[in-house]
Amino acid sequence: MGTNKRERILQGALELLRVEGGGTITLDAAARQAGLTKPGLMYHFATKEALMLGVVEYVAERWELLLLARLDGPLESASPYQRIRAYVEVALTERFDRADFAIFSDAVYRDALTDTWVRRFEPWLTVPGGLPEPDRARLTAARLLADGYWTAAATGVFPVPEADRARVLAIADHLMKDETS
Repeated sequence: MGTNKRERILQGALELLRVEGGGTITLDAAARQAGLTKPGLMYHFATKEALMLGVVEYVAERWELLLLARLDGPLESASPYQRIRAYVEVALTERFDRADFAIFSDAVYRDALTDTWVRRFEPWLTVPGGLPEPDRARLTAARLLADGYWTAAATGVFPVPEADRARVLAIADHLMKDETS
């Protein structure tokens, strides 16, 4: 199954971040990685900022598809418990690597990239203020547990042994045990 040039560029840009020692995304490097000329790449992404926005959208869309696959219905009808549970399951069961972490952490320094992450993840991670405080705390703790696990797994820094993954997920499930929806 072939991919279109835009997707090939985005996949290539992520591959640049996977190289040993950490890579960087430049228009020249991304063009070479995708097997295109720089003008060919710039047809799809006129600037490095446009390319970076495209990469963030690409990664966030992957997350969103993984999250949606864990719901029984549309996001709009999911309870806060179901949304957080989907997030926890994705963070603890899917495979992520340094490219995922690099593109996420780079967004901290660029408002446009941060805005993309917030827009895509806010519906999943927002815990309504109307929930009882103990429920809010448990959902937040489960989410933060997932964030930490994801960070360790994606970076390879102090990763959790594979044998412990199921136990960590069980603890997160315990934190969400009082689900009523």
